[in-house]
Amino acid sequence: MLEALSIAANLAQVQARIQAALARAGRSAPVTLVAVTKAVDPARITEAHRCGMRHFGENRIQEFAEKRPQLTLPGATWHMVGHVQSNKAKRAAEWFDWVQSVDSLRLAQRLDVAAAEAGKRLPVLIQVHLGGEESKFGVEEQELLPLAEAIAALPHLELRGLMALPPFFDDPEHVRPFFRRLRELAETVARQQIPGVAMRELSMGMSHDFEVAIEEGATIVRLGAALFGPRPAP
Repeated sequence: MLEALSIAANLAQVQARIQAALARAGRSAPVTLVAVTKAVDPARITEAHRCGMRHFGENRIQEFAEKRPQLTLPGATWHMVGHVQSNKAKRAAEWFDWVQSVDSLRLAQRLDVAAAEAGKRLPVLIQVHLGGEESKFGVEEQELLPLAEAIAALPHLELRGLMALPPFFDDPEHVRPFFRRLRELAETVARQQIPGVAMRELSMGMSHDFEVAIEEGATIVRLGAALFGPRPAP
C-alpha cells in the first residue's frame, strides 16, 4: 500500500508540474505522459496502471518479453522508446502500439513488413540525433527529410513526428536549445507537406527536464524516475 501511495503521489505531482509548464507556455492541448518502465517490475507497473497511467514505454525488447506475460493492463498503450535492432523489428511491431525510435530506413522497412503481417498500421516517430554523443542513436539532421519521405511511402507505418534524447545536463535550462532545435526540425518537415506525414508529436523530455521540454513544445514526455523513483543499480 505504501508503494501504491508513493506512485499515486508521484503521478499527482508530475501532472501538476505538467499543467504548470503548459500554463507558462500558454498552451492548452494535453501532453501525453509515458511511464518508462525500464527496470520496473510488473507489480509496480500494474500499480501505476491502477493509479491511472495508460501509456507505458519500454527500452529493450528482451526485457519486455520477460515482463509481458505478467502484465494485464486494460486500455494500456505501449511505446517502444529504446533502440530497436532490425532483427527485432517483428517483435516491436507486434507487441508495441507505437515505435518512437525509428532511426534508419532499414528499420522502417522491416517494421512496415512486420506491421503488415500483424494487420496493423503502426504509428512511428523518427529519432533525431542531437548533441553528437556517440552512445546515442538517431538520424543526423541532414538525413531527416529523406527518411521522412521514405517512411511516407511505406503503407503500414504512420509517421506522427519526432523524438530525441539530448545530452544530460544538471541544469535543465542547458537542454532547452536541443528541445527548441527538435521543434524547428519538425516545423521544417511539416512545411514540405509530405502526403501521409503529420508532425503532430514531439517526444522529448524526461524526469529531470520535462518541464523545459513542454515549454519548448513537447507533446509527449517520457518519465521513469519521477514516477517510480530511482532505478536500482545494475
